Amino acid sequence: MTAADATVAIEADGLGKRYRRGWAVEDCSFRLPAGRVCGLVGANGAGKSTLIRMLAGLARPTAGRAAVDGRAPDGNDPEFLRSVGYLAQDVPLYPRWTARAHLALGAALNPAWDQDLARDRLDLLGIPLDQRVEQLSGGMRAQVALAVAIGKRPRVLLLDEPVAALDPLARREFLASLAVLMAGHDLTVLLSSHLLPDLERICDHLVVLVEGRAVLADDVDEIIRTHKLVRGPESARRALARRHRVVDDDSAGPVASAVVRLQGPEPDPACELHDLSLEDIVLAYLAGARAARTVPDLALAGAGEGR
Repeated sequence: MTAADATVAIEADGLGKRYRRGWAVEDCSFRLPAGRVCGLVGANGAGKSTLIRMLAGLARPTAGRAAVDGRAPDGNDPEFLRSVGYLAQDVPLYPRWTARAHLALGAALNPAWDQDLARDRLDLLGIPLDQRVEQLSGGMRAQVALAVAIGKRPRVLLLDEPVAALDPLARREFLASLAVLMAGHDLTVLLSSHLLPDLERICDHLVVLVEGRAVLADDVDEIIRTHKLVRGPESARRALARRHRVVDDDSAGPVASAVVRLQGPEPDPACELHDLSLEDIVLAYLAGARAARTVPDLALAGAGEGR
């Protein structure tokens, strides 16, 4: 990474991972600015966990390259491991160990371990240090795992569906504690989740994966500003495809309706533009990808950006 790229925390360039059954991640490219909380979303099987494992240095890419905090991911590189924290989907902890024992293990394994940071987080949340992890609630176990992940003082934190198994209150508490951490530390977070309302609560950047490719990667504010639901006469359909990125076309009658990312002057005044929520936009990308696999469509033919 050059000096000009110093503010980029995570970069993927044509990144791919192939297993015997096929590509889990393929030709995936995006850049994540430092200091952001980035949501990583996609349908089941889109490659989210595989992508995070490659970024964490736990899976070797088949193609392309990646850089995390300026280094190629390598699970055997001590410098890389010091700068990156990783929390897997199953929240790996030793059930019979106490939270205190997990913090002691973190201190033994990490030269830059911040015991005060890790312990203060658990004390603030009222999590008992001397109770076995298997006796804690799911939300408490997730908080212990997060404390272990951040105690090493990483510059990049990779979280793979950390709240998937939690109830709504526990999810909210987990995300609130993550927001507090972001406010007080030099940290970049990549958070994989299929729960869009949770991501909207905390994320300021978003990457959408479809079939292992990043089809959208941008600031949340910019995504919402540039994506619109466009309604208008069928004659405007081809013009839309030429001038703008058509994400999902739902034109079943004489009036064309499409989710579009504006990439220049706004469509013909005959078209109506309507605002969309972040959830609407993400679902449009997923629906558009499904339609592209099953039905040839002229409007979508020009919408291959990021594919």
